[in-house]
Amino acid sequence: MGKLFGTDGIRGVVGENLTADMAFRVGQAIATVLEEEKGSRPTVVIGKDTRISSDMLESALMAGICSVGGDVKPLGTIPTPAVAYLSQQERADAGIVISASHNPYEHNGIKVFSGQGYKLSDAVERRIEEKILSDAPMKVRTRGEIGRRHHGMRQLKRDYIDFVASTVESDLAGLKILVDCANGAASATAPELFGRFKAHTDFINHAPDGVNINNHCGSTHLEDLAAAVVRGGYDVGVAFDGDADRCLLVDEKGGTIDGDKVMAVCALDMKRRGKLNGNTIVATVMSNLGLHEFCRNQGIELICTDVGDRNVLEKMLEKDFRIGGEQSGHTIFTALETTGDGEVTALQFLQVLARSGEKASALAGCCATYPQVLVNVEVPHSGGVKEKIMASPELAEAVKREEEALGSEGRVLVRPSGTEALIRVMVEAKTAETAKDVASKLAEFIKAMKI
Repeated sequence: MGKLFGTDGIRGVVGENLTADMAFRVGQAIATVLEEEKGSRPTVVIGKDTRISSDMLESALMAGICSVGGDVKPLGTIPTPAVAYLSQQERADAGIVISASHNPYEHNGIKVFSGQGYKLSDAVERRIEEKILSDAPMKVRTRGEIGRRHHGMRQLKRDYIDFVASTVESDLAGLKILVDCANGAASATAPELFGRFKAHTDFINHAPDGVNINNHCGSTHLEDLAAAVVRGGYDVGVAFDGDADRCLLVDEKGGTIDGDKVMAVCALDMKRRGKLNGNTIVATVMSNLGLHEFCRNQGIELICTDVGDRNVLEKMLEKDFRIGGEQSGHTIFTALETTGDGEVTALQFLQVLARSGEKASALAGCCATYPQVLVNVEVPHSGGVKEKIMASPELAEAVKREEEALGSEGRVLVRPSGTEALIRVMVEAKTAETAKDVASKLAEFIKAMKI
């Protein structure tokens, strides 16, 4: 992780640590590095979510790219995965997304995909970052060498919708669906997409005004969707986040269907159809014990990576595994896509639901959710205390004792925060009380350590 690029691009509060000036320089740096690699004028596609700041940052990025001789194809408001897909389809050299995903409206971000639709490598990100942070000016073009802004890109959004619709064979007939667009990017695509199927679909939170994105709606706030599903007699509810790269669902009773359950349902269906390459699901260390138990019961291997969909995808590509993701709703189907796509995920689950004839609660019931308790323990910022604690044999022994006591009915994960002076203690157990007791015991142990 660099000084600017975090686990998912450049993020910040607009007007504070993310400004138009910075976006202009980011655009210059991206286009300069692309030209160095390509040896000729690069083309970049740009998409954005519905935040009030996205237009400003888009203008600054485009100006930066054009100033050093790059061409730009603006896609307008569109989901993050659409930019990844259209980067490939348009044979662009890169795709840029302006979004801060599930964060509040005052935040925004800049994320970059390669021309192949994958997140940039660490090496390329470092080169871009070095140019942004350097005092050295980048070569500004003049006259006919200045880059162009292409127009008439509306068809590309429809091309993306065509693609997503093509990922399922079912017409979803018989389903009554309620979709929460989070007042975000899905508002621009989901109504047309779901309108292509025979399901009865209604929408909420699909009237973005620049500041209501993710505001008590979408995949991070399922309460209103769950209540509306029960009240309206819907078969299932679908919730996207601000940039529509993740999807969570709720069943007909208002129960949450998280990323673990989505993976379980879809993987079992893929296994039955001979589509589960390597008989494997790739998840992260934060996946619930219920997913581990599901995999054991179904004879499916579960491989866990560090947190982050980038890590999941890397492991999937290594062995050509076909399904992976995070509990938070980033689900990746590598036979269909190069990154997590909330709308693709929704359709994959809905297709299985329609085909099964079961209630959503029964279908998702194949994967239990164990009570999970997370305790954050503050540690000093300096002196490498966090690292010393994590390397301590005493802590390792304490964790081992608790794991042995829980046996197969619980799980302990102690890990350092990547961004804060915190040690995170996560415990899962058959009962919430047991999980809380073990988490508290380990948190107190860490606080008492003499480092």
